[in-house]
Parts: sequence; structure tokens; C-alpha cells
Amino acid sequence: MRLEAPVVSFGDVMIDAVGPVSDFPSCSMLTGLLANALGYRREQGALLERLQQRVTYGARLDHAGERFTEFQTAQLQHDDKGWTTRGRVEGRAGGTNTYDSPHLRYRDHNADLRCTVALRLFDTSDAPTIEDIAAALDSPSRPLFIGRKACLPARRIADGWVEAPSIFEVLLRTPISSSPDAQSAWRRPSSVRMSLPASERCPDGFREHRACERRDWVAGVHVGETITYRGEVPLDRIAAAVQEVV
Repeated sequence: MRLEAPVVSFGDVMIDAVGPVSDFPSCSMLTGLLANALGYRREQGALLERLQQRVTYGARLDHAGERFTEFQTAQLQHDDKGWTTRGRVEGRAGGTNTYDSPHLRYRDHNADLRCTVALRLFDTSDAPTIEDIAAALDSPSRPLFIGRKACLPARRIADGWVEAPSIFEVLLRTPISSSPDAQSAWRRPSSVRMSLPASERCPDGFREHRACERRDWVAGVHVGETITYRGEVPLDRIAAAVQEVV
């Protein structure tokens, strides 16, 4: 999978009105992306939970892009209502004075980020199959976005098949996503960052990373702690692996 867009948002743990992002997608974000393509609805918690349980993946940051913070403000009134993710209209509480000041929040994004994801599913006898997901990404039930709704993909997301003994090997054998940097050797990085699942054998130099990246789709909250391994791989290792495959 190629996750590329002018603006990308791999959401991280949000604190109050501040919404940070990560360099790599979370399992819950990928689950939501696949579910949206398949036509799942938010209230189908058990179906979403099952899909998330089957997903395992690794990611490679082909281009980190530039991070920026969007400042959002809105003047809300006592009688204003809005739709919730639970599918119900929600009103507002509090005294009149609580609406004198505007609602403020901050949302981080990455501009021109390019990320390659190697995805596979546990329990291949269950539905949807990996072929179903690839077909849904090419012909989604609804418009797709990478993180927040404004982050529209700039290219085809499903980008082919690779057979390999591990997710790490898949990322080694998959060419780096083309970018303007590839035209200038002096701007080309000497290595790329990767994130691998804990089920993989950790390569030398990779370090353990802990994050809350799985969602309880029934309760509607993120829970637990997921262990991944993150590190850098020299660019010539990827080029050599691709040359061997060709």
C-alpha cells in the first residue's frame, strides 16, 4: 500500500485540544481506511474489531515531508447542535458565559509525506480476504482519506503483491516511492525509517516502540499498548534487494 497525499495525518494520542501525529500509521487508522473502502459502518463494532484483530503490517517512511500545525477556531452557541460518531444529534450544556469565547484546537499534519505499508491478514480463510481488500481500495464504497477527511490520497493506494518470508523482507524488496528527491543525489537520504510488528524478528539497530494504536471499536475508545520496532535501514539494502528480485 502507498499512503501519499499533499497532506497526511497519522493521528497519535490526543491531549485536550491538541491533536499530534506520528510518522507511521496506526493499526486503528489502517483498519478504518480498509473498513471505509469495504463499506463498513461505525456502528458495526464487532465487524471492525474482527478486522483489526486480523491486520498486521509494517511501514517504511519513504519521505518524511514537513510537519505543521493547523489552528482551528469556531464560535459555538448554546443552541448549536452537531452529529456525533454514534449517529445521534448532540446538544450543548453549560451556562451562557461558557460560550463567550471561541472554541480553539490544534491539529498537526505532515505535508508531502510518502509511506509504504506492507499489509497481511491473519486467518486467511475468513472474510474479507486480502484480495477483497485490494479490490475495495481500487473501487471503494466511499471516498477514502489518509487520517483526517481533508487528507485525500494523491495516488492509487493498493500497489501490488509481494511474496516474502517476512514483512521486513517485503519492505526491502519494494522500491522506494518516486519523489523529486530521487532526481537529486545530494538530497537523497542515505537511509529510510521502518516500523515493524512485534511478531517479526527485530533487525539489528531497531528499538522497541510502545504506543496506544488499537481501538476498541465497540466502546469507541483507544485502549492498551502496542509494541513495534523502529529503526533505520540503509537505502542501498533496499536497492540491492530490489535488484535481486528483478
